[in-house]
Amino acid sequence: MSHLTENFSRPEKAEEVVTFGSLDTTVQQLLRAAFEVRQRAYVPYSGFKVGAAFRAKDNDQIFAGCNVENAAFTPSSCAERTALAKAVSEGTTEFSVGAVVAYEPDVFTTPCGVCRQFIREFATDDIPIYIGQSIDARIAAKEEPFRNEDPVLCTSIFNLLPSSFRTYRK
Repeated sequence: MSHLTENFSRPEKAEEVVTFGSLDTTVQQLLRAAFEVRQRAYVPYSGFKVGAAFRAKDNDQIFAGCNVENAAFTPSSCAERTALAKAVSEGTTEFSVGAVVAYEPDVFTTPCGVCRQFIREFATDDIPIYIGQSIDARIAAKEEPFRNEDPVLCTSIFNLLPSSFRTYRK
């Protein structure tokens, strides 16, 4: 591979939509962790809650984070960056899988561009990212957050940020 392209990534797997019930229990656990932390989001300006969770590559520990807004908007922190910064502050810098949970009707809320690059910084290989929807009516009714038939977008960091680079360092 040439020096110019050796640091650029390509997706290993295409995106697909599957059902929550078809996912491995460890992925379901990660989506539930993202759902739980989403409930603690600090969103007095947008009202748009997001939760994210990442599993450590070396010990399977889950690091979860929610979005935290600020009146000046720019210093706000997205859920994905909150979860990863929490992990880094505790000594973890490699992850095997991630999950993001938010709610917009009929749409999957994927990480923003800044978060995609932030995730990529800590992904030495393509890692799967699962995008779930938090149905707010279920929260009020105290129902389970996910049903077996709920759709989940299965993507990856290389799909979300194609032809990305991690570092030019050797």
